[in-house]
Formats: sequence, structure tokens, C-alpha cells
Amino acid sequence: MRFIYPAVFHKTEDDKYKAHFPDLECCYAEGDTLEEAVDNANEAASNWISAELMEEDWDLPSISDESDISLEDGDVIRNIAVTIRLRDGWDE
Repeated sequence: MRFIYPAVFHKTEDDKYKAHFPDLECCYAEGDTLEEAVDNANEAASNWISAELMEEDWDLPSISDESDISLEDGDVIRNIAVTIRLRDGWDE
């Protein structure tokens, strides 16, 4: 299955990047460059979604519309696509 969630990237005072997912509670990433932060955000989202899907009564959050996400000056939004291979016995 493929999941796409928006992530907000913020450049810090020390020229690194931090990211958070408005829809994925406590899902964060960071990196020395924007590209590294995007890669780390992809991994963080993949881990978050995989953990949620392991729950018996899993419930993934709705995806926010980008226009509803509050941004600070200089923040950028990137849609992060995560592909999760379902295990045997699961329906797609």
C-alpha cells in the first residue's frame, strides 16, 4: 500500500532541517540538508505507519490539506510517499 502524508520542513538557526508530520502524532525527522531531512522523514513516516498497521484496531489519520497547515516564514511542505509491503494474509 502507498501512503502520502505532508511533512513540514523548517531550517534551523544552525542551517540544519527539522521536519514534523501534522497528521502523524510524534513523528519527527531532521537532517543536515533538506535532502537528508526528506530521506529521514520518509524513514520516520514508514516506521510510524508500519507500527500503526501492526495494531489490532489500526486507524491511520486523515491527510491534511496543505492549505490547512500552519507554516512559519521559510517553512516548506513536501509530500512524503511511503510504500508498505503488506504481509501474507493481509488484503490490499
